[in-house]
Amino acid sequence: MVAVAHGSRDPRSAATVHALLDVVRSLRPSLDVRGAFLDLSAPRLSDVLRGPAVVVPLLLGKAFHARVDVPAAVAESRVPAVVSDVLGPSPLLESAALRRLAEAGVTFGDSSLGVVLAAAGSSHAPANEAVASVARRWARESGWAGVEPAFASAASPDVPTAVARLRARGATRIAVASWFLAPGLLPDRIASLAGDAVVAAPLGADIEVAELILSRYSEALAEERTARSA
Repeated sequence: MVAVAHGSRDPRSAATVHALLDVVRSLRPSLDVRGAFLDLSAPRLSDVLRGPAVVVPLLLGKAFHARVDVPAAVAESRVPAVVSDVLGPSPLLESAALRRLAEAGVTFGDSSLGVVLAAAGSSHAPANEAVASVARRWARESGWAGVEPAFASAASPDVPTAVARLRARGATRIAVASWFLAPGLLPDRIASLAGDAVVAAPLGADIEVAELILSRYSEALAEERTARSA
């Protein structure tokens, strides 16, 4: 498996990705798990992808990087690699995000609380809608005053707009859930706009995220074997 993340100038991002892959390795010690990045961090995918592999994009949605950058990088490598689906959407990601909220002191059923589900944002509308769909589901099931999606770039609403909408619904306190895999520029931007809100940590080296990575790997491998036998 070659797990490929976006990459960041922030060293916390790569460190978190490597810690997450250590969890993956602990779950399946017999699997050769290697990490790579599309940009800004080392090693690059082209430096790691040197032979047959399943490439698992450590991306939470099907935005530009998933639809264009990863396939292009794999094609450029000229090796027989299979690309799995991205990580999101998935109940396992939601579970991890809710666990980060709980660690920040948030509880279900608090009708005074409004929650912002903060994500990177994309010019690809379906990627943003996937985040909004998670927010709507949480709003139905949580007992909170409301849940609003917000985006760090390329899409609206932004965090202040989402907070204002929640305040209008009667929320007296705000918490921000993180739809980010690792720390970096965009999560920091979200936090800087959150004011006095409680801000949950990114998903990080979570065991359910690690399980999801292995699931995507296995699904891609099974699909490839089915295609070969057809």
